Amino acid sequence: MARANQGKFTLEYLLNLLLNAGLIGQQQTESIASDYRTAIKSIRPRGGGTTEGQIPTDPLDYIVSLKLPLAGAVEGRLIDDDVLAHLMASDSGLKYLRVEQRELNIEYITRLLPRSFAFKHLVLPLGVEGAVLNVAVRHPFYQAVLEDVRRVANLNTQPVILSQGNIRKLIGDIYAFNISVKGATGQYEGGSTTGLDVTNLEQYVKLKNASEISDDDQHIKNLIDLLFAEAFEGHASDIHLEPKREHLLVRMRFDGILHDMYSLPGVIHSAMVSRIKTISRLDIAERRRPQDGRIKIAHKDSEAEIRVSTVPVAFGEKVVLRILNPEALFLDLKTMFFNPADYEKWSGFAATPHGIILVSGPTGSGKTTTLYSTLRQLATSEVNVTTIEDPIEMIHEQFNQIAVQPKVGITFGSIIRTILRQDPDIIMVGEMRDKETAENAVQAALTGHLVLSTIHTNDAPSAVTRLVELGLEPFLVTSTVVGIMAQRLVRRICPYCSSDYVMTGKMALELGFITRGDLNLKYGRGCDECRHTGYLGRLATVEVLPFSPSLRNVILEGNQNALDLKNLARAEGMTTLRENALDLMLAGKTTIQEVLRVTAAD
Repeated sequence: MARANQGKFTLEYLLNLLLNAGLIGQQQTESIASDYRTAIKSIRPRGGGTTEGQIPTDPLDYIVSLKLPLAGAVEGRLIDDDVLAHLMASDSGLKYLRVEQRELNIEYITRLLPRSFAFKHLVLPLGVEGAVLNVAVRHPFYQAVLEDVRRVANLNTQPVILSQGNIRKLIGDIYAFNISVKGATGQYEGGSTTGLDVTNLEQYVKLKNASEISDDDQHIKNLIDLLFAEAFEGHASDIHLEPKREHLLVRMRFDGILHDMYSLPGVIHSAMVSRIKTISRLDIAERRRPQDGRIKIAHKDSEAEIRVSTVPVAFGEKVVLRILNPEALFLDLKTMFFNPADYEKWSGFAATPHGIILVSGPTGSGKTTTLYSTLRQLATSEVNVTTIEDPIEMIHEQFNQIAVQPKVGITFGSIIRTILRQDPDIIMVGEMRDKETAENAVQAALTGHLVLSTIHTNDAPSAVTRLVELGLEPFLVTSTVVGIMAQRLVRRICPYCSSDYVMTGKMALELGFITRGDLNLKYGRGCDECRHTGYLGRLATVEVLPFSPSLRNVILEGNQNALDLKNLARAEGMTTLRENALDLMLAGKTTIQEVLRVTAAD
């Protein structure tokens, strides 16, 4: 096949694009060009586009290596291959895209082009629209290569600009994924399980990159590695493997929302489940009852733990893998609270030498992150921190962590009595779920310990009612509980595509907001950084309820009505979940859609 025509793809071409876009100045342009010519002449090039001194000879790579700041962008953003791809697309009149693997027909692509050709020329077929094949290229000057692709596909081709990094990753992942799926499908068709490794009980798994996977690797292991790597790099919180009648559906949760990722052949489902069970030390022969396990993975320079849950459903075993990334689980508490007053209240709770501190909210509302982050702040060499969890979310060396095991009598309630003989200073109880746990937590607080726990209620005042319903006397609640915080997570507007818009006063009033005029708000248009959702990351909206003297008096009088407690707390300055979320919206951090989705009307 012919080589790509790169006659016009020069450093001067790229520098002119940057100059015309106002991203660099004329003097800087001349300086970069001079330095590049000097570097190329003085250092003998080696294969692969770099020199012995690690100076990239490719003009695009060279500019990216300079790490020039991108004027007017999010702080820390540099002129990278994505910025250059945008400029080349605009200059040439070609479409720019950022593509994810799940959007492509892997079988068609791998059948059309050999892996070696795709890597050599950095081209990739994206799909057919009408009678035209869209082909990803990194710059507009690929006429000869596009002609080769046209002859092979027997279709007219249309170049589409992708960033060089996007193309490289797609090629690596697609061909590796195809090798693994095809190999596994062929291996397990007909019900055969020959060759499945079920003896490896490793708990620590180092994930392979796409470039490390070859044709003779064990396909199921490679497929699992690729799924883990994609979830890890995309900051997914969960992976779902859901068996259907004819196929296996793979979904991942990003920023609290599930997305369909792949539809895989149903024949490989059992083998994938067996592999996951093996590395998480579960019983691979047991398919009739739920099981729980965990895996520790290493990917590039990071590590994370994966919590594994299996449950039998109609067409096999469903597996959910929760990814517990230490970077996401341990946060600086100051960054978590939008309202400084709420942070001061929570910090005051944590500074109390003894008592009970509660965090309320549904599953997935960030309660564990709040407790872990608080514990890490409190855990010094001078205190003994002990946790009781079901299961242990993340191993941390500063905590003495105990997993609940009901079969051997280790429950939230029973183990607290044993912990009190272990000389603790701070105790974290995973959940206040029954009378025994509540009573023993109260006993621990009364004997001079600080107890942190969670409780499942819709808001902070309702937690008081819940404690009384569990069987605690009101005087025990008022004498031990220091404060309660309810929280939810709202999606953050993507900073890369954030745009302004005006909500009219009329619309705001219809939505229940008290306003005298229009509101200047923000939303995310959708871009490559946020998977075109308009959101990137999540923020906590909270309501913090201190146990003031007046609140204690109301509870002691036997009035645990949640609405009355809420009205009293608001009169004393408590900001509700909805009010806190609205503050985030007015500050341009989230949208009205998220406020309404996550919080209830006050």
